[in-house]
Amino acid sequence: MELLLGVVLGLFVLVVLVVLHELGHAIVARRNGVVVEEFGIGFPPRAWKKKLKNGVLFSLNWLPLGGFVKLKGEHDSAKGKGTYGEASFWVKTKILLAGVTVNWLTAALLFAVISLWGLPKLLPDQVVLPFDNTVVRSPLIIGTVGEGSPAEKAGLRVGDEVLSIDDAAMTTSSELSEATKALASQEVVVEYRRGDAERRVVAQLNDEAQAKQGGYLGIGTTQSETVRATWSAPILGVATAGQLTYETISGLGNIIVKGIGGLFGQFSATEETRQQSQQNLAEVGQSVAGPIGILGVIFPSVLDAGVTQVLLLTAVISLTLAVMNLLPIPALDGGRWFTMAFFRLFRKELTKEREENIQAIGFLAIVTLTILVTWSDVSKLFG
Repeated sequence: MELLLGVVLGLFVLVVLVVLHELGHAIVARRNGVVVEEFGIGFPPRAWKKKLKNGVLFSLNWLPLGGFVKLKGEHDSAKGKGTYGEASFWVKTKILLAGVTVNWLTAALLFAVISLWGLPKLLPDQVVLPFDNTVVRSPLIIGTVGEGSPAEKAGLRVGDEVLSIDDAAMTTSSELSEATKALASQEVVVEYRRGDAERRVVAQLNDEAQAKQGGYLGIGTTQSETVRATWSAPILGVATAGQLTYETISGLGNIIVKGIGGLFGQFSATEETRQQSQQNLAEVGQSVAGPIGILGVIFPSVLDAGVTQVLLLTAVISLTLAVMNLLPIPALDGGRWFTMAFFRLFRKELTKEREENIQAIGFLAIVTLTILVTWSDVSKLFG
């Protein structure tokens, strides 16, 4: 049941975000004199339709995988009043970027709303506005205890809350790491809370050589941090969206470089290079998630964490949609703009046939990538 609820919720979120994306295209197109012929939720076959007062055909379709907007004369070379093809380069740019803008603003708005009761920190150096924001940390809880570690020998258990080391308060994982490193090989007094009782034990820390295997104390900790805002919530939302946009672009760049390097490395003459290439490809496979991963794994697990995590994941997906659509891949908004700009730069006519062929290549690439990612998702889900 939990899996089913996760899939339904995830599908609903994806549809809403894609519909908002397409709505952005439709609104900007109409405001700039381009006729919107149809706005659909889902993909054909059509289940229901109605002609609106503004002349737009609104439809509900049987395949609940997003939505679409159909403009009059969608090809760059189309002629006639109200067609997309007759619009100026600047107007076409605004129409193509409208969907990306709506997704980005949706993410920023959600980050702002979440920050009113606590925006979870996704990055170690995530934006914090010192003039209004408050960082709230959860207790420093032991998540793992290494077998035969100083912590295990001292009687520490998973679930204990670490309070201090040699009477120095420990409020973050980094403070704990720095303190135990500075006291390597020494006996220290660890104060902790188990249930309602506070206790103290003596632990003999590992030396530097031993610490390379399992740390100085031999524990792994779990701790969450949230950033709370009041009047600065809109500023924090925009700043967080901007920072995560940069991190997303950097992450995509690393995945692409590792993926391409891994593929070409398979043809290397040296065994070491081939092994490294296989490792890079494995890391790429673990770094990406497609529809199966999002709907079948991520959303069901997020449901247990509550509304905040659902909204946070929705914001991250919306931001990812914005960034992905900026990529210069034909069939995506960024690819359509890049193609249009390329032909204008070299003063070549982008005919309907050329545009359709280019978009078909891009669509094939996206379908191939989707199949590969879905296969990876299924392998991780059932493997």
